[in-house]
Amino acid sequence: MPDDPHVAPSAAVAEALGVVHAYHARSKHRLERYAAGPETLDWSAQPDPFRTYTGAGVQLLPLGADALASRWQAVHRPGAIPPQPLNADTLGTLLELTLGLAAWKQAGPDRWAVRCNPSSGNLHPTEGYVLAQGLPGLADGLWHYRPREHALERRCAWPAPAVSSPRLYVGFSAVLWRELWKYGERAFRYCQLDAGHALGALAYAAAALGWHLRPVSIGHEALAALLGLDRDADFGKAEREEPELLVEVLAGGAASHTLPVIPPDAVWHGQANVLDHWPMYRWPVVDEVARASRRPAGVSEHASPADAALPPLQPAATEVRAATLIRARRSAQRFVRDAQQDLASFLRLLDALLPRTGLPPWSGLNAPVRVHPLLFVHRVEGLAAGVYVLPRSASAVTTLRSALSEGFTWDQPEGVPAHLPLYRLADGTTAKITRTLSCHQALAADCTFTLALLAEFDATLAAAPWAYRELHHEAGLIAQALYLHAEAEGLRGTGIGCFFDDAVHALLGLADARFQSLYHFTVGRPQPDARIASEPPYPDRR
Repeated sequence: MPDDPHVAPSAAVAEALGVVHAYHARSKHRLERYAAGPETLDWSAQPDPFRTYTGAGVQLLPLGADALASRWQAVHRPGAIPPQPLNADTLGTLLELTLGLAAWKQAGPDRWAVRCNPSSGNLHPTEGYVLAQGLPGLADGLWHYRPREHALERRCAWPAPAVSSPRLYVGFSAVLWRELWKYGERAFRYCQLDAGHALGALAYAAAALGWHLRPVSIGHEALAALLGLDRDADFGKAEREEPELLVEVLAGGAASHTLPVIPPDAVWHGQANVLDHWPMYRWPVVDEVARASRRPAGVSEHASPADAALPPLQPAATEVRAATLIRARRSAQRFVRDAQQDLASFLRLLDALLPRTGLPPWSGLNAPVRVHPLLFVHRVEGLAAGVYVLPRSASAVTTLRSALSEGFTWDQPEGVPAHLPLYRLADGTTAKITRTLSCHQALAADCTFTLALLAEFDATLAAAPWAYRELHHEAGLIAQALYLHAEAEGLRGTGIGCFFDDAVHALLGLADARFQSLYHFTVGRPQPDARIASEPPYPDRR
């Protein structure tokens, strides 16, 4: 496949690009109508949020997060955390802080789980898989993670050759139906954002253990085979999973390894459970975009070089343990209206969104920087209310300036560190506007600031329809950084996937698809809800 966008794509790639562009346009919410979705929802018939494989052997994992001493500040200092050994116990901690349950919530008769990785509508389409070799305490093979029990179930075993050091890979897939059930045609976007959130959660959890991630470039078919997702007999009538991402987990300065190959004589175990026995709708356009955006074999990406001039990141001055903060992350349901945020914490949040070598979550995605926050500031002390932009790469300053409204000022506010490329585009109160743009949600007005994540759209997709997923993954990574850094500041965030796409673009003067808004995010002071009780995530394991 050509990497140069000026090279004409093949007929197959051009056809796939057409499908992706058509889907993106069709799945936009508009002021006059929402994207197609179900006409009614029966929450008692929600798809099962927990996938299991009946017949696969199960191994409980220890709960190690309480004993992990790493501080949140140390996570952002390369080399500050001594690497833990790779074994079944530390793998348990990694998964506990990535996809594990953070708490059980109850309001009246309703009870539900929240997890360390956020999800659109708390529907959790993301499934996790582990490929292990030579890991003490865990047999070699492919394992599926079960967050409800904090356990692994062994999907595949084979007589692997002995290795000199442990090897660990984590893969993510998406059960599209879990989001389709509620959101209809827009659901594919949310599944991709959720994959980015999960990748970010993994990167932060790995860093807390002194580990880092290496993204693995792998085509769709190869990843499906490696994770056992192409095995028709193992799914039967169960909902299928779409392979998304694969990363290698490395301890300290360990070198990367050659990806294991599952031999033809490998023994597979387990039958996937049916998540929804009475599906009411079908959304074929999502199947079409899933096929069109699958990554072919032989395609590699190269991440943008990090800016060597960036000073070390200085997160909030807190002594909180990383595990405590990660498990405390929640999506705010309401914000304290008219609450103020101090300028220093605001600038620290933005600084955390700049890619730095060796820091989470950016090591999780091997792709250029292509997503940039457009901010609507409501109530930040010392900063005028208005519209701002944070180009995350040097080249984006030029491309954004040429694409956005000619009437924007592009001033650099006083009191902002020289390395932070924050530009003020326009002054003025925008709370009512952002509420309208975010599907009339009060969160977008009551927060201290809200942002739209603008993706370099046309140029990125020019000859790479699979990059549609990557743009959403990057947006999810940015939002995951905001979630955790907001918690560290004593604030809270909430991702907003419902917004009126082209109304946002029109406000910004975007007349074409050079940039598209993929995700909105709000930060503010949370308003607790006394009606909701919280319970420990694994009460029977304590």
